[in-house]
Amino acid sequence: MTNQFDEKRRTFDAGKIWVIKIGSSLLTKDGEGLATDLVSDWVGQVAELKRSGIQVVLVSSGAVAEGMSRLKMKKRPVSVQLLQAAAAVGQMGLIQAYESKFQNYGLHTAQVLLTHDDLRSRERYINARGTLNNLLELGVIPVVNENDTVVTDEIRFGDNDRLAALVSNLIGANTLLLLTDQVGVLSADPKGNENAQLIEVTTANDSDLDAMAGEGSAMGRGGMVTKISAARIASRSGANTVIASGIAPQVISRLGKGEVCGTLLLADKEVLVSRKQWLAALTASGEITLDAGAV
Repeated sequence: MTNQFDEKRRTFDAGKIWVIKIGSSLLTKDGEGLATDLVSDWVGQVAELKRSGIQVVLVSSGAVAEGMSRLKMKKRPVSVQLLQAAAAVGQMGLIQAYESKFQNYGLHTAQVLLTHDDLRSRERYINARGTLNNLLELGVIPVVNENDTVVTDEIRFGDNDRLAALVSNLIGANTLLLLTDQVGVLSADPKGNENAQLIEVTTANDSDLDAMAGEGSAMGRGGMVTKISAARIASRSGANTVIASGIAPQVISRLGKGEVCGTLLLADKEVLVSRKQWLAALTASGEITLDAGAV
């Protein structure tokens, strides 16, 4: 499946505007607070990108896990209200960690909390785009997270893959890098197939990816279902997506130098104009039923 795209992988140019999403499975130490050593490593690599002229927006999970650690919660709460409280406490630790470590490189961060409702409103969508672009022009690294203290869907079901893709649309990113605890997209579930192989490169809308990602919970197999969906959203604005292991040595820096680790999903659809990107991302809020008499 990858042969026709091998040359594109070898000559890949990630461009000058990136969105990097770091999942909670990487950020937390077995669910017990932030993995500060890994955060330091990623921050150093992002700082290297900045020195080379690349603009970066971070989309970072991990607020709930960090809040649980600070509040000494032994188990993930079932109550949505307690989850939201943990997220509120943990978000402080998350942004403090990023800010303190980026300051070592003379860089500043900005906390940007968004909800899907913010991006559903056209006016707020445009305002969010303006804010992010202004921050980038000022040399600041925006750290984006879903506003878990007021949103229940993200806490209950998913992560920030979709949000990262929408941010890619917002700022016209060239590359969406999804860092996970998996090496990339595999041809089969390695637990049941010892011959499973890494898919090195294909297109975001390759229909074969759906079977490889599997069905069911987005938490299964590293959340590949949501990551492939995110790659397809990002492709609407022309962004290529890389899904890679966040613990691979120098994974961010190597990509900045043109070396792709993990799976490269190439944008393969006509780029939509900004308003159509916004419309395509809207979720349904109702339905129309036509009976035989109406048609």
